[in-house]
Amino acid sequence: MSYVLALDEGTTSARAVLYNERGERLAVHAVPIDCAYPKPGWVEQDANAIWRAQSAAIHAVLGQWNLTPRDIAACGIANQRETTVVWDRKTGEPIAPAIVWQCRRTADFCGELAASPYAALIEKKTGLVIDAYFSGSKIRWILENVPQALARARDGEILFGTIDTWLIWKLTGGETHVTDYTNASRTMLMDLATGEWDRDMLGLFNVPPAMLPKIVPSSGRVTVTTGEFAGIPISGIAGDQQAALAGQACFRAGLSKNTYGTGCFALTHAGNRQPHSSHRLLGTRAASFDSKGSDDKATFAVEGSVFVAGAVIQWLRDSLGLITTAADSEPIAASVPDTGGVHFVPAFVGLGAPYWDPSARGVISGLTRSSSRAHIVRAALESIAFQSRELIDAMEADSGEPVVELRVDGGAAVNNFLMQFQADILGKPVVRPADVETTSLGAAYLAGIAEGIWSGTDQVETFWKVDRRFDPRMPADEREERMNAWCKAVSRARS
Repeated sequence: MSYVLALDEGTTSARAVLYNERGERLAVHAVPIDCAYPKPGWVEQDANAIWRAQSAAIHAVLGQWNLTPRDIAACGIANQRETTVVWDRKTGEPIAPAIVWQCRRTADFCGELAASPYAALIEKKTGLVIDAYFSGSKIRWILENVPQALARARDGEILFGTIDTWLIWKLTGGETHVTDYTNASRTMLMDLATGEWDRDMLGLFNVPPAMLPKIVPSSGRVTVTTGEFAGIPISGIAGDQQAALAGQACFRAGLSKNTYGTGCFALTHAGNRQPHSSHRLLGTRAASFDSKGSDDKATFAVEGSVFVAGAVIQWLRDSLGLITTAADSEPIAASVPDTGGVHFVPAFVGLGAPYWDPSARGVISGLTRSSSRAHIVRAALESIAFQSRELIDAMEADSGEPVVELRVDGGAAVNNFLMQFQADILGKPVVRPADVETTSLGAAYLAGIAEGIWSGTDQVETFWKVDRRFDPRMPADEREERMNAWCKAVSRARS
């Protein structure tokens, strides 16, 4: 039997997942990862803690099946994107805490850049809206705020990487410094068309080229692990959302998915045509294959990003104590027929697409004396669906084509109440696959195709199976009335 290992390093946990040659999940283990919030709007993580968590997850999964690293035919890595690590080349020690993708500490700089004469050039070259979300301004902040960092970066003494790069560096004992096109396209430093680090962008963010990793295809053997996990081919790399697109078997133009994780991310595959959004969505790279795969051309996707989705449920649990577990949200929300006029806009770190408003803040509106815990919990779940509807509306406006169905995945996709409300507020079917852990599955597919375990995307498309289809039930007039009320709540969060 051929075993494929997927490493899925997310914002809240590091997971290791084991698959067989039929794409079936055999084992999974997750280790939690903490975030620190040293100042309002700041979000940090300990890069060494990320590595320790990922290492522990690998040990646990191999142990469940009594496997050694030599038994693994291929390894794919999916990772939280944009999170920025800068470390010492010789010691391998980070020179500062990792700045997480949600962090807003560079919002003022990005606001100045967006108002500058360079704004149009940046958006044209990178496909991105200028925002603190992306890695470029995070690197700049570290280089400017850690003593001697900029000079050392110019001399090649310190290195930059997103989490994929950091994990591969650790897995190879510092021998391999790489990233893939999907992750590089989220830095605001790569030319989206050419797939190369762009000299103009590096100059604007004052990032020395010597600290940057080599960019490689998402599917193709990159290196082989050393040390305690020696002998595993690393053959797949993708940012978590592009990995989920692959895990949903969305390899062709027009296929769309939405991932309900800490944030919410809707992507539509754009094929080989570079997208240009007029509705403040992002042009990004989809997973690419080397010459051994099914397609060696650049492939693209259109993406809309919601910063706070599943994180609002965590907040209800951990900060307010309104629920004991995330699963509690479903029966509590279903215990009332509606929100009683309550709206919850969870703009804890500003608003993502299509607003890109870093100054927006969370608002719970419409409270009355009769408002209950159930109304607030229901409003929190509905906020995830409302925000996703805004993304899909923008995608349809950009493409001029309707989204026929929405494939869904991620932790919150198991919530039947949320999925039904999503279908209702979209007015479109929502389709949940049998395996909602599509991020790790996509990473496994990319690695397995590279190593010949699967012949190509045509074969892995046959693995995709439907668990449940949610068809819309809400009348169209009610749907639009609800959407208009949501937009009014958003305006309060932005005022």
